[in-house]
Amino acid sequence: MDVSATLHSGEPQSNRRKLLDPSELGTKEYWDQAYKHELQNNEEDAEDEGTVWFSESGAEEAILTQLNALELEGSLDREHARFLDLGTGNGHLLFSLREEDDEEACWSGEMVGVDYSETSVELSRRIAAQKEVDDAVQFELWDLLSAPPGDWLKEGFDVALDKGTFDAISLMPRPSDSETAHPCEIYREKVAPLIKAGVGFLVITSCNWTKEEVHDWLAPAGAELEYYAEAKYPTFTFGGQTGQSIVTLVLKRRSVR
Repeated sequence: MDVSATLHSGEPQSNRRKLLDPSELGTKEYWDQAYKHELQNNEEDAEDEGTVWFSESGAEEAILTQLNALELEGSLDREHARFLDLGTGNGHLLFSLREEDDEEACWSGEMVGVDYSETSVELSRRIAAQKEVDDAVQFELWDLLSAPPGDWLKEGFDVALDKGTFDAISLMPRPSDSETAHPCEIYREKVAPLIKAGVGFLVITSCNWTKEEVHDWLAPAGAELEYYAEAKYPTFTFGGQTGQSIVTLVLKRRSVR
């Protein structure tokens, strides 16, 4: 399912970031209803685990490739790296990390999936029980933009994962007060402290934004996050322009000054 949206064109774009038109995909009500439907489907058929976002683009495979590259260069430890999945949905991305290749090759450190939808958390916990996933994978109800982290934060995470959550946040209604920060800016300020300073990464996948736009939102000059790497996807050419329908960036949290 594509959560892309048209760029907002009713405001001056000079000296400001582009904005997306608000959409129902940026509302909690939409996601509560979506996961309620997937819960019902799973009750009828345990093999129906719900939507895997960006599966048609091979996003999870691209994310795993980036994580493997970070391990090979010595930046991540496959046995002990802690993962946080932002907007976990049905938990599929974390389950993929647990099941990658074979038992010896899986990522086996602590994993936490968080979502602001109660039905999402219920669904992911149910699937975890069906898969008999070990206790090192947990799912918690949490609103990234408005609530402090729970005890699950501990010393922070080696990797925060985002597969479409920033996209949904970018489709939220914009604040009417011009002095109030945009939800995407709040996201940046909330996400960085979740990641271990100097060694941790945010791996973010978007179909709403280009590489340059993701960088502009999340890793502008002076921010705690900085560009580290980019996943490779097939490109297409249309109207003389070459591009791709999805982007996955690896951003690293700078050391605390």
